[in-house]
Amino acid sequence: MNGRGVSANRVVVIEDAERMPELLGSGDAVIKEVERAFPAVDVHVRGNRISLTGDESDVAAAATAIEELRSVLAAGVPLTPDVARESVRMLSAARGVAAAAADAGGEPAQAARPVAVLTRSILSSRGRTIRPKTQGQADYVAAIENHTVTFGIGPAGTGKTYLAMAQAVAALQAKKVNRIVLTRPAVEAGERLGFLPGSLNEKIDPYLRPLYDALHDMVDPESIPRLMEAGTIEVAPLAYMRGRTLNDAFIILDEAQNTTREQMKMFLTRLGFGSTMVVTGDVTQVDLPGGTQSGLRASREILDGVEDIAFCELGAQDVVRHRLVSDIITAYAKADERRPPRGGGQQRRFDRSEERP
Repeated sequence: MNGRGVSANRVVVIEDAERMPELLGSGDAVIKEVERAFPAVDVHVRGNRISLTGDESDVAAAATAIEELRSVLAAGVPLTPDVARESVRMLSAARGVAAAAADAGGEPAQAARPVAVLTRSILSSRGRTIRPKTQGQADYVAAIENHTVTFGIGPAGTGKTYLAMAQAVAALQAKKVNRIVLTRPAVEAGERLGFLPGSLNEKIDPYLRPLYDALHDMVDPESIPRLMEAGTIEVAPLAYMRGRTLNDAFIILDEAQNTTREQMKMFLTRLGFGSTMVVTGDVTQVDLPGGTQSGLRASREILDGVEDIAFCELGAQDVVRHRLVSDIITAYAKADERRPPRGGGQQRRFDRSEERP
């Protein structure tokens, strides 16, 4: 890479030379993320030495990023391009906050270091450790730990449901709760339950399948039928929650954007003593009939400011699926901002009225 106005040079020496391949990443993919983040810095690797040349402030920032990645690696977290990209993003955000505070003449808030966020363990299961992978996810996990009711709102791929499930399993293993209750509204996108083949349970199963999939990642699959038979783990559609009080339970409502205002109130009032609730959803993916207000959207307005209830907003920067997913979400968000407002409230996807001339 070509520097722009060379004014500083710095060499980062990796004392444990055997770990250099891990620090650089497969095909140098990790160090390339650092190069991509600091295009004004020339990065040269020779042996166990990484030379940085370029603008003084950029060189200092790039060196800090490399040192932080060393700390993450030393803490036992494998380095990937995603880990490197998030580490650089967090450090950049912290510098921005510090600069803004300095301009305002105030003291900057102490931002969490990437190593503190990315090495935090939620659950170790089946030979793998589940951790938050972004600052937003770490804040979400902390909110679940510190509040009785937490709303996780954000687009697909931000780990809303998966991290909540990990927290639930960890709470069960630590005997903080006696059971896990997982539920979703059975609202279809484009096809009606009555048209699907099979019994009621067979019709409902596709809506609950994502919860089963996440559960299988965290609990020995052979033990799940036994736990479900004993009532330790329950997976059921939202309609089955009516009339119940759930004590000493970790309760997760997934796809909450497809609840009505009345359904959301019904669910939240199932809360019993010693229980934790997590509500997850994406307000941009509502499948309710036109004119029906989403219970998730309504809850943000109704419950804002209520003590012991947290609202966590996750965004494209928290997407941990394929890197392109974040770009797709951002592109759609920009397109939605340009669209003129539509009357009649929320519109159902596949609304036949849209087909009329």
